[in-house]
Amino acid sequence: MPLTRVSLLLAGCAMGTVALGGCAGSASGPQLPPASFVAMQEGPGEDYVIGPLDELTIFVWRNPELGASVQVRPDGRITTPLITDMPAVGKTPSMLAEDLKLQLSQYIQEPLVSVIVNKFAGTFSQQVRVVGATTKPASIPYRANMTVLDAMIAVGGLSEYAAGNKAKLIRFDKESGQQKEFALRLGDLLRKGASKANVMLMPGDVIIIPESTF
Repeated sequence: MPLTRVSLLLAGCAMGTVALGGCAGSASGPQLPPASFVAMQEGPGEDYVIGPLDELTIFVWRNPELGASVQVRPDGRITTPLITDMPAVGKTPSMLAEDLKLQLSQYIQEPLVSVIVNKFAGTFSQQVRVVGATTKPASIPYRANMTVLDAMIAVGGLSEYAAGNKAKLIRFDKESGQQKEFALRLGDLLRKGASKANVMLMPGDVIIIPESTF
């Protein structure tokens, strides 16, 4: 089913207007609660961790000459006016802004610094990976409010022989220090428009889609 029709089917399921069976489906294993329909943000969330090759814009209030548009180098560092080789990878934008503020305070009084991520790739821990029977397996930079549907649209949907309702989501649980596995009903989501099969994603999630055995 073309992905352009998915949103219509999802709306139909939510209102109960889809034909009987069109929104049904089941999968073995624990499942995540359905995602609320919140628009995905274009940029990263507040807790986004800067990665190599991210493009940043740095503003220094009342001192525009000290700001810059820079790309994080593969070694994880950036260079701005008055500051060379500042580590950036592994920090949130607010953390990097504080570090830049500390360095600039040697030259100007009480600098106000802000950091904006313009283009981002993210570290592996900030990406969502989709592997297996999909049109184009890929690692996708996580965006705030990202759902399984967003990820599947990004990779072009299921392949012809995908067993979508046997898909799994692998998630690292920080509290237990272990990976957890959840069942996904991608076939119901993409081919039947089952809105309850759409779940929220988290940075570092891995979606595994097997092929049908027939």
